[in-house]
Amino acid sequence: MARSKEFEESVVLDKAMRLFWEQGYEKTSMTDLVNHMGIHRKSLYDTFGDKHTLFLKSVDLYDHKISSALAAGVKRSKTATEALQFIFLSLIHGEESPASGCFIVNSTVELAARDKDMNHRSTEMFANTEKLIKDIMVWGQQEGEFTTEYNAEVLAEYLHNVSIGLRGMAKTSMTKEKLLRIAMLSMDLILR
Repeated sequence: MARSKEFEESVVLDKAMRLFWEQGYEKTSMTDLVNHMGIHRKSLYDTFGDKHTLFLKSVDLYDHKISSALAAGVKRSKTATEALQFIFLSLIHGEESPASGCFIVNSTVELAARDKDMNHRSTEMFANTEKLIKDIMVWGQQEGEFTTEYNAEVLAEYLHNVSIGLRGMAKTSMTKEKLLRIAMLSMDLILR
């Protein structure tokens, strides 16, 4: 008779995500994962597969958490300007571990050039974020909040690039005040 699991899968996956987020893929060993997750090595392999599969599941978990939070915040916004401010402020203040930067950006920089699975995921995740921003741009242009000098897709590409830069800079000792200035200047450039 098979033994039942002595751990909650979502809880230990969250622990793995946080360790990968803090240390990166290459630096994190299976021993680190076993110790940090608090489960036996065999249970880790039986439940999550190998290190690479566990890492990809961790990336997916992070993306789901961040995407859900951003979509919910945008949905609650009364104006497109408020929705865009929410996104920028979330990137600067809202991450659970701002000193670690963005797990997706970190993982993309570390692995995407040589890991087709991470490259595919990051491309898809970035496209989804860009679409969210594009929808905000369309909303703002229709309501007369944002410039129509550029189409919504071009503005979304620009603002997404700014957001990735902010997430990368958040990993440094850069002050939040500086990050906010950059975000607010970007907002000023698109307001009518």
